[in-house]
Amino acid sequence: MGLEKLQIRPLKADLSETGEVIEAMYNPNEFTIETRNQFQRSAIPGLPVPVTQFVSGQTQTISLSLFFDTYEKAEDVRNHTAKVVNLLKINKEIHAPPVCLFLWGGSIAGDKAKFKGVIDSVSQKFTMFLDSGIPVRATLTVSISEFKTITEQLKELGLESADRTKHRVFKIGESLWLIAHEEYGDAARWREIAIANNIDNPRLVKPGRELTIPPLE
Repeated sequence: MGLEKLQIRPLKADLSETGEVIEAMYNPNEFTIETRNQFQRSAIPGLPVPVTQFVSGQTQTISLSLFFDTYEKAEDVRNHTAKVVNLLKINKEIHAPPVCLFLWGGSIAGDKAKFKGVIDSVSQKFTMFLDSGIPVRATLTVSISEFKTITEQLKELGLESADRTKHRVFKIGESLWLIAHEEYGDAARWREIAIANNIDNPRLVKPGRELTIPPLE
């Protein structure tokens, strides 16, 4: 039994499937998945070493090569490659290139592996031509970035949205700029906390005081 071919399924604005399926002529021999995190290092008054703060995960990316060959049919291979390249064009319904669902292979349970993302770039390389000059063999190098909505990410992590008001108790050794760094990733936003709590002098906040952390705007 042959390996099931990689499929690309463009999605609608509500992320439901359109029913369109673009199928690779041959499965990629390999693909690369890259996952990174972003950290911010900020200098805090009174501390000798900048504080390292996790900012966010970076977009997961996949790079793969798709092979197309229409030599035996003497057909222009661009009839097939154009379907992938066209996914870079702006969709008139959503005013942006479409989010796509990529499916390939199968797991032990028999389900296809899935990756939802947008195509960042496509590089086309034509390597065989008919006497007429029509290309009949091509390799597409495709770069894809993961796509997730804010709702999906918060649901996965079980986190509250950053635009919601929070409350925390001021502890010994803390400062408003340290709290701003932890809550917002920006120590300079301590003034927003001071204003929200009617604090005139940030150096005179007493331990045990409950602070309101205003939402990001």
